[in-house]
Amino acid sequence: MGEKRMIPCLYLYQGQAVAGREDRQLFYSGSVDEICRFYSDNGADELLVFDLSAADDEHEQAIGIIKEICQISQAAVTAAGNIRRMEDVKKFLYAGCHRVFLDFSDDSQAGLLKEASDRFGKEKIAAGVFHLTDFLPHKEMIEQYAGAVFASADILKECILPAGLSLFIFMQQGAAQEDVLELLCDVRVHGICGDWIGRLDRSIMEFKRVCTEHQIPVNTFESKIAWKDFKLNSEGLIPVVVQDYQTDEVLMLAYMNEDAFTATLRTGRMTYWSRSRKELWVKGMTSGHFQYVKSLTLDCDNDTILAKAEQVGAACHTGNHTCFFQELASREYDHTNPLKVFQQVYDVILDRKKNPKEGSYTNYLFEKGIDKILKKLGEECTEIVIAAKNPDKEEIKYEISDFLYHMMVLMAEKGVTWEDITRELARR
Repeated sequence: MGEKRMIPCLYLYQGQAVAGREDRQLFYSGSVDEICRFYSDNGADELLVFDLSAADDEHEQAIGIIKEICQISQAAVTAAGNIRRMEDVKKFLYAGCHRVFLDFSDDSQAGLLKEASDRFGKEKIAAGVFHLTDFLPHKEMIEQYAGAVFASADILKECILPAGLSLFIFMQQGAAQEDVLELLCDVRVHGICGDWIGRLDRSIMEFKRVCTEHQIPVNTFESKIAWKDFKLNSEGLIPVVVQDYQTDEVLMLAYMNEDAFTATLRTGRMTYWSRSRKELWVKGMTSGHFQYVKSLTLDCDNDTILAKAEQVGAACHTGNHTCFFQELASREYDHTNPLKVFQQVYDVILDRKKNPKEGSYTNYLFEKGIDKILKKLGEECTEIVIAAKNPDKEEIKYEISDFLYHMMVLMAEKGVTWEDITRELARR
């Protein structure tokens, strides 16, 4: 039995992101950042975002909000609502969504299942079924073309669902916790979603601990080595080296006592012991520059923790991304870390765009505009094809480098960053 997922719902309504809804009474609305941070801090494994917009212009605004949610959220995002054609499915996925939810109470959405699955892969498409009349006529099609099913508890009780599908059950606000736990014990159920788990007064992390007590597997942080087995310094502390989980850049060094370590596991946010103030401190509580835990690893001597984390904003109180920015000594060496090289070249291109330099070829491309940039990109692509027919790899190396440079000019022109690209690749 795999880990059970907790999936709160968000609703996009009149240009706002709304958390929690019962009988169309909206519980809370606020900035996308506030809501995503609330659920990320609270232990959500995924977000199900419903677009409730009525007009086309509001729908486009909702897609923009979903894109923002995908960029901010620590959890994967499934989008639902207001899907009329394949173009809407594509827009949701291109906005960064993990998958798209097709509501089978709407015949037009049900009719998109096969085409969407063939085009984007069944793992990208979920079927939403709330009544037997939605499900029974489409059972075989759902089994063949959907990767997940979001359903009411009644569906689970009254029929046999297709094997091999991820099944998530909607739970309403008023459900009893005992009923939810019983449901999660069912091997067919992969998780719960809806307003019960999305209540603002419910700690998802606390509920996950209850699940653990009932032998229900959930995604939470549990240390495989007990604190008593750590080798601590004379103050009863262990040093923690923190790295950016994407780039492996060392961000900072701090210390934990047992309470800080326990709080880090419990909340998923890096928490330390301040040696100067003699108190616990959650990194980012004042600045908003939180660190979300990706992994914690103990070294061979059990006396140092390596934490890989997602850093929001700057790690250093000086405003620098890393605390290690004061160079003491160095010698020349080959700076060929791919991510850094790409970013450095991209930064130079951006600087040329903002601060034109006479005689710069990059500025020439920007001045000529998008058509010229696309023409050059097409030419360089053709040069790669020609070079690939040549047995000498030096030629193709040169042409690929040329292509990548022109591609980065296009990225700068369209406002696409390397972070956008790497996020999209990682998502795939």
